[in-house]
Amino acid sequence: MVDCGVANFVLPGQHESGDHHLVTCSQDRVLIAAIDGLGHGEDAANAAKMARFILQEHADEPIISLVQCCHESLRQTRGVVLSLAAIDTSDGRMTWLGVGNVRAVLMRAHAREGAVQETLLLRGGVVGSQLPRCRRLSLR
Repeated sequence: MVDCGVANFVLPGQHESGDHHLVTCSQDRVLIAAIDGLGHGEDAANAAKMARFILQEHADEPIISLVQCCHESLRQTRGVVLSLAAIDTSDGRMTWLGVGNVRAVLMRAHAREGAVQETLLLRGGVVGSQLPRCRRLSLR
């Protein structure tokens, strides 16, 4: 149902990247997350790993709840910026939300009418530090 690819880059002199992702599937939902820990190196990686763990542990919750849970848990870290998409496999509806500068694009493979490509509207902020008022967007 979902094709995905991931690229990761570690800066010279660093051992870890703060860029992480998550794709997890349950019987009726696919959750996709792109996570970027602020800054570089180990501290950024630790914040991103913590966010990934929280998202994976609570993957069936609504995405606004997921972001709020990450925000509370990441307060003692550098924080992260992230984009989330939850796809309901029963009706094909996707709900997505973005905080910070992690761009997300929906590419419709078999679009007959309307836009073939849609871009997530991102809200400025940092999960763990400056969480904006979150609104989810749903697409079908």
